[in-house]
Amino acid sequence: MNKQGETKNKRYPIGILNANVLKIIALVAMTIDHIGAIIFPGEEALRIIGRLAFPIFAYMIAEGCFYSKHKSRYITEVLVIGLLCQIVYYITSKDMHLNILLTFSVSISIIFLIQKAQKTKNPALWAAVGAIIAAVFILHMIIPLYYRHFPVDFDYGFFGIMLPVGVYLMPGRILKLAIMTAGLIALGIVFPGVQMWGLLALIPLALYSGKKGKLPMKHFFYVYYPVHMAVLWTIAGMIK
Repeated sequence: MNKQGETKNKRYPIGILNANVLKIIALVAMTIDHIGAIIFPGEEALRIIGRLAFPIFAYMIAEGCFYSKHKSRYITEVLVIGLLCQIVYYITSKDMHLNILLTFSVSISIIFLIQKAQKTKNPALWAAVGAIIAAVFILHMIIPLYYRHFPVDFDYGFFGIMLPVGVYLMPGRILKLAIMTAGLIALGIVFPGVQMWGLLALIPLALYSGKKGKLPMKHFFYVYYPVHMAVLWTIAGMIK
């Protein structure tokens, strides 16, 4: 068994759901959530189902950062698709709320900077990590106390950005699920309402096997996000 295989087994000694299955669960939940948000905003049940999506995707982002061999390509793909979606989102809604892919772009940047700092033991890089986290905290937790309509607003805010970072830093399934639980509770407090239902995502995440899955589906997930949003916005426009 190779070194990577040994690492996987130590991190996830048991589990029946691979990464692709978890992503499909999250993708379905996300689609249902967006149908509720864009087409049927009064249907709370759709939004509750949708709460499964973010925790699973956040966990998978952390896993992607752990296993990624092409770091620059990984973050570039997420960032570019996020920016393209944001342009379309702004054109259609005139809203500057930044989408989840841009949230994850910041998460990935912090994780990769931590990796570089750990490898090089460069104090300047650790200072940069601290500065970015402090800036994100001020942006989402301090400024809104004084200026509620500040134009820069990442989806899921400070805890949304930091949750993949926390999952990445925790060794082993139990600690990862513990930090995920704490983060989801914090999100539920910051965003009261249906958000606390995200804790249900801990069930499939507890069954994660640490395996990727046989089918190469990464680019399908990247393409699906902007395509399904464009379809839903088009349908909503036709209904209105």
